[in-house]
Amino acid sequence: GYMSGFGNEFSSEDPRCPGSLPEGQVKTLPGLLLLFIHYYFLINNPQVCPYGLYAEQLSGSAFTCPRPANKRSWLYRILPSVKHKPFTSVPCGDLTENWNEVEPDPNQLRWLPFTIPKTSEKKVDFVAGLHTLCGAGDAKSRYIFINEKHFHPSFDLILFLFQGEILITTEFGKMMVEPNEICVIQQGMRFSVDVFGETRGYILEVYGAHFELPDLGPIGANGLANPRDFLCPVAWYEDRKVPTGYTVINKYQGKLFACQQDFSPFNVVAWHGNYTPYKYNLKNFMVINCVAFDHADPSIFTVLTAKSTRPGVAIADFVIFPPRWGVADHTFRPPYYHRNCMSEFMGLIKGHYEAKEEGFQPGGASLHSIMTPHGPDVDCFEKNSTAELKPERVAEGTMAFMFESSFSMAVTKWGLHTCQKLDKNYYQCWEPLRSHFNPNWKPGKQ
Repeated sequence: GYMSGFGNEFSSEDPRCPGSLPEGQVKTLPGLLLLFIHYYFLINNPQVCPYGLYAEQLSGSAFTCPRPANKRSWLYRILPSVKHKPFTSVPCGDLTENWNEVEPDPNQLRWLPFTIPKTSEKKVDFVAGLHTLCGAGDAKSRYIFINEKHFHPSFDLILFLFQGEILITTEFGKMMVEPNEICVIQQGMRFSVDVFGETRGYILEVYGAHFELPDLGPIGANGLANPRDFLCPVAWYEDRKVPTGYTVINKYQGKLFACQQDFSPFNVVAWHGNYTPYKYNLKNFMVINCVAFDHADPSIFTVLTAKSTRPGVAIADFVIFPPRWGVADHTFRPPYYHRNCMSEFMGLIKGHYEAKEEGFQPGGASLHSIMTPHGPDVDCFEKNSTAELKPERVAEGTMAFMFESSFSMAVTKWGLHTCQKLDKNYYQCWEPLRSHFNPNWKPGKQ
């Protein structure tokens, strides 16, 4: 099950343990000896939690943050997460935060869909399936980077699929994620991923800020992503041990570390707070669009934003281009030619992106770096320069997205060379553009 709302103060308890959520105060368990106290005393003593549970707070913000920005949840669990063996370093595979492996490349970059290993090869799990494509910043001081293909935890991350489905088990409960849905796992939240068949998708990982809904300004009270359409899981606990133990993988300062524990990390019986994982179906996005003339900036399609300290400048915006009506008149409707002070990483979940119907494929990606020019290919420009401007459906059956960031992205060696999916002919989609300049032009003449 799920509960709806974005950033709400939620409370949930596993129905197998009614009354496991303390009322009115956070109760603590001072020592193991109390576990031997009579059950009746245990559940009625204000010094201990019901059912002999441990109370553990997960803080997503500084304690003294203003109330609207203060993020925390209380978890009532069978054993606290502190009970584990020491962390040891493990291989990172194609995860990296070394932005100096290759020289900077300011060109327009596009990738074909990434390859899924053949069935005859060794199966790839969630962690091994991660590949860092591009990113920026220093992990020790917090930053942003983008992963492509499968997923893994660290700071706040937003992940979504274009093929397959996954079951995400978190300390707060379970979430099934299918194509056209996004899932956000916030900093410090432990989770595991069950993959069903061949599965591919994208991840945006953000350090230094939490995702939030963008301000609506003149749009008013309604529009874009509505808070009630975001879903967070209900409490579900697992109380079991396995002979080989559990491996918990932690991402710290850009490296992977693993520790062992003999009990399930998902042993939370009840929880309450406003710091939770959540998911959202992109079909619920209420599109705002032009109804007169011109082409609005893509900021009107922002689902979530991770703000920087500069007003109006994001560490990362998550933007989508969903099906909608195009009705603007006396104008060129598709996206305009553009140079931007932000980095723009785009991907396609399904369908055909209207500005580049050929070459940009589901499961692929493109990167237009800061101040690198980009825009419609020649076919899109020619077609829409002479098209009859009548109301029409745009992007029917399509879902494209963009990660827009104020950081200058460095592409990894894997992204430029190892993956062998870089489309080296991408620039050719603009090569046939020709001059239409006419110094003798007069109004009314073409």
